[in-house]
Amino acid sequence: MSEQEKEVTTSEHGTIRIADEVVAIIAGMAATEVEGVSAMSGGFAGDIAEALGRRSLAKGVKVEVGTEEAKVDLHIVVRYGKRIPDVAWEIQDKVKKAVEQMTGLKVLQVNVHVQGVSFPGKDEEEETEGDPELS
Repeated sequence: MSEQEKEVTTSEHGTIRIADEVVAIIAGMAATEVEGVSAMSGGFAGDIAEALGRRSLAKGVKVEVGTEEAKVDLHIVVRYGKRIPDVAWEIQDKVKKAVEQMTGLKVLQVNVHVQGVSFPGKDEEEETEGDPELS
């Protein structure tokens, strides 16, 4: 078992292991379904990987997965005009439900880090303000 996979369940049929990346993808997809989330912020290294054609569905997501629980950190960009606390609370709720439903893990924390605000325009990514890594 690698460091990135944690044993979740052992039964008479064998062991179920879920990789950290799987939990991160579930969390990232749930977060992007929330209205008001403009983008996930992957930081400088994530942006370089994406520019090279390796777009990650787990961009902007960091997870800590134990044997029965998980903690999730999400880095997001919010659309201008949306109330940030409302967007963050909805992300927390959706991510918690999605991860728990799909993996059986108990989600202890969903931490939302707002890295910037996007403004309406042709290309929202070009008009993002906040974290200098996003510009």
